[in-house]
Amino acid sequence: MKRRNFIRNVAGVAVASSILPLAASCKSLDGVAEEINKGNGDDEQWHQLGTGKKVPNPNRKKTVTYDVVVVGAGIAGISAAVASARNGAKTVLVNDRPVLGGNASSEIRVTLNGVNRLSTGLAERETGIVEEMLLENRLYNPQESYPVWDHIVYDYVVREPNLTVMLNTQAIGAEMDGTKIVSTRCWQLTTETEFTLKADVFIDCSGDGLMAAKAGALYRTGREGKAEFNESYAPDKADGWQMGASILLQGRDYGKPMPYTPPTFAIKYDGDNAHHERKINNFLDGYWWVELGSNHDIIDVQEDNRHDLMGYLHGVWDYIKNSGKFPESENYALDWVGSLPGRRESRRFIGDHILSETDLTKHRHFEDAIGYGGWSLDEHNPGGILDIKERPSFFHEKFKTVYQVPFSSLYSKNISNLMFAGRNASLTHIALSSTRIQGTCALMGQAVGTAATICVNKGITPREVKNKHIKQLQEMLMRDDVYIPKVVAKDSKDLAKKASAIFGSSTKSGDAKNVINGISRDIDGEINHWQSESVPATFQMEWNNPIKLSKVEIKCDTNLHKNITMRKQPLSEFLKKSFITTVPPELLKVLDLEVRINGSWVKVGEKDRNIARLIKFNFDQVKTTAIRINLKETYGHSTVKLFEVRAYEV
Repeated sequence: MKRRNFIRNVAGVAVASSILPLAASCKSLDGVAEEINKGNGDDEQWHQLGTGKKVPNPNRKKTVTYDVVVVGAGIAGISAAVASARNGAKTVLVNDRPVLGGNASSEIRVTLNGVNRLSTGLAERETGIVEEMLLENRLYNPQESYPVWDHIVYDYVVREPNLTVMLNTQAIGAEMDGTKIVSTRCWQLTTETEFTLKADVFIDCSGDGLMAAKAGALYRTGREGKAEFNESYAPDKADGWQMGASILLQGRDYGKPMPYTPPTFAIKYDGDNAHHERKINNFLDGYWWVELGSNHDIIDVQEDNRHDLMGYLHGVWDYIKNSGKFPESENYALDWVGSLPGRRESRRFIGDHILSETDLTKHRHFEDAIGYGGWSLDEHNPGGILDIKERPSFFHEKFKTVYQVPFSSLYSKNISNLMFAGRNASLTHIALSSTRIQGTCALMGQAVGTAATICVNKGITPREVKNKHIKQLQEMLMRDDVYIPKVVAKDSKDLAKKASAIFGSSTKSGDAKNVINGISRDIDGEINHWQSESVPATFQMEWNNPIKLSKVEIKCDTNLHKNITMRKQPLSEFLKKSFITTVPPELLKVLDLEVRINGSWVKVGEKDRNIARLIKFNFDQVKTTAIRINLKETYGHSTVKLFEVRAYEV
């Protein structure tokens, strides 16, 4: 790796040296470009046939104003944009690729993991926006097609009325007014249009964070030394290594012998001398350890790494098919090969708090907690596939329970209206080895998107949200089905907490009053649900005095101790214990809501194909003394659980 970097750096110096004397004796590049654009001096360059017109060459520029600009449409960016739009802010989501989803998209196909690696063997699945997408995928994409997943995500995003989606568009600059971003300059490849997007709040979820860097946001790259944050798994001294990008493949059994000839750019893989943890135990799912990082500027070498990774990937497949060591691969052929590496690490922006290893391992409590993580400390070998004799990843430590993620790691220390979410958040290298998992990134995204609406509505900065309005942010997130460890929902506007009687038609476990205890999942051995003995069942709330009511919100069961993410291969017996490959059978499918008015029950809402854990009923305001939820059918389970019921006047 060092030799290759040396050659590349020498070449860069040579090119730069050759330009300098030329530049000194020639016109500026701007002047050259100006002459080229003039052509023969005729302004009527474009002859638009069929109209009889000759017009100047297109110079498309547009300026658009929003409340919130979100850059990057990976799972973090999607969650941020949807949260912002749902909470009332006019939002635009800018993505430099033709599909949404980032590493989870069909272009890269990284499994959308979350907290499904606790040492207990159980998942602790993320709820909120990320779960909504995964549940819809389970219903509408049983074939587990990645291109279909792209369109499910696209449909999920574009149907938000306050949200504009801009694909094939990269944010390449920022206009500043002191420490505040005024606008970002974007280039849309497909329409040859330069956009200037103005907003009150900017959120960079792009991973590499070009817009935030152009704005002057402070950031760091590489690995901290042990002493800076007292991190036991950090190297003794700081260095520049960043975890690498991976490129994946998917094989397919064609039922007949399928020979393979590698392309000319393939790089031979010496599998006989590779570490035993570089396993080749299936031909369907790809090998995440086909990975390359960098010890300096991983963004600068991305195209070189992409080319090399494609070569290494084909080298691994050549080893599988032609080494003679895997005769069971005879009928397998490549069905899909990645061309876009999925990156784990580059810029990490600096916030008011830098989340570190000890924050996670010691389960530090943060007053500004907005979500959680729990994937193990999973630091990849810096050398990647160039260091095959070493294990590909170091699972330093697994967690027994989840840890908190603070809001103060999600906004910039020096740019007043900038937030970020995902792998570019304010983290140490070791903390990133856990928080980079996409389910955790989604919770960060939903938090900053929600916080952005508070900033817009109050005309304040993210730091002011943290210092003065963090309880409001936490309450909004918990109402929208984000779990925050050790934080109990206490929404004063929730009329359900004032009910005089709460009961179900039958009880198998839990207590009916658990639905107002402010904790909307069973966790750490504590029961926070009511469960019926059978389905159908009813659940009822009564008030001594009539209340005005227009909203009822329910959180039901989706079995959060199992994972529902899409897999690229059949589940092993081990994974079957922690994965569901269908819509969770516990999920409520059919239900309706009645209110009691003048002694009579009146139906105000119904769902006949519910596909969400958070079920909302909105109706014209009524004056009532009771609500009754008729729980008619699940997706297959014989009982039904409720974790929360809320009621609101408006």
